[in-house]
Order: sequence, then C-alpha cells, then structure tokens
Amino acid sequence: MNTLAAVMQLLVAVAFLSIPVVRHRFGPVAKAAAEAELRRQNVRPGVLEENRLRFDAGGHETAAPVAVAAVMIATAALNLAGTDLAQLLTWIFSSLVVLMNVVIVYSNLTAVRSVEAAFRRKGDPELSRVQVRPFLQAAEGAFPRWVRAQTYLRNTVVFAGSAVALVAVSVV
Repeated sequence: MNTLAAVMQLLVAVAFLSIPVVRHRFGPVAKAAAEAELRRQNVRPGVLEENRLRFDAGGHETAAPVAVAAVMIATAALNLAGTDLAQLLTWIFSSLVVLMNVVIVYSNLTAVRSVEAAFRRKGDPELSRVQVRPFLQAAEGAFPRWVRAQTYLRNTVVFAGSAVALVAVSVV
C-alpha cells in the first residue's frame, strides 16, 4: 500500500508542476491579451508592470507549486523506502495539499471579486478603473482550450490522488 501512496503522491507532484509549465508557455500571450484589453478600456498597460501583476511563471507562481511537488516527491520516496515516518508525513502533507487545492479552486471561482479587491488595495487610481471581468476573460482566452480541461484533470488528480494516498497509508 505504501507503493500505491507513493504513486499517487508522484501524480500529485506532476499535477502541481504542470501549473508553472503552462504559465511559462502561455503567460506572455495572456499578458499581451490582458494589455490589449486594458488599452481597449483606455487604461495604460504599463500599470500591470508597475504593480507587479504577472501572468507568467515568475515568483510564487513557480515557487509554490515546485515546493509542493518537492514535498510530495520526498514523501513518496519515504513511502517507497517503507520508513515509519512515511505514514505520518503522508497524513500531514496530503491533507495540506487537499486544503491548498481547495483554496486554489476557490480563488479561481472568485477571481473577479478577488482581483477587484486586490486592485482597490493597491491604491493605484488607474487600476481602480479596470473592468476586471473582461480583463480576466481576455487573459484566460489567450490560453488554449485544452488548458481548461487540464485544470479540471489537475484538480481531480490532486484531490483523488491525495485521498487514495491517505487511504493507502491508513490500511497498512
């Protein structure tokens, strides 16, 4: 059963690594689409850079998923090695991954409201003029259609893989 847990943890790691890969590949196109939408709204596109708003895989958009993947890979290795610590760490980290993914899904579902609030907090008068829904739709529309399916698949792998890993280490 430790092998099953390890395989699930490796799948979760791959799912998290897909986030920066997709953002790296298509982020510049999304940024260009978002900037075009800002121009349409008579908002200066440079406001994104000035406020450190990104669509690529820079900063925490890479660091966080890579860190999660590294922890899942390390825990998978402990499961494959059959260490006593593997069960406890699987419970801790797989549970945390589920909770983190809930936050990610929630933030995706409430993106318009969250971005509007973030723009207000920035205090930049130009950002406060941005019509956020079309701005985000423009950026999202720049990603290929398959990215939406990949997002659903990634969430399924993270939730189901974590659950299977938890069950697997519990029946040992």
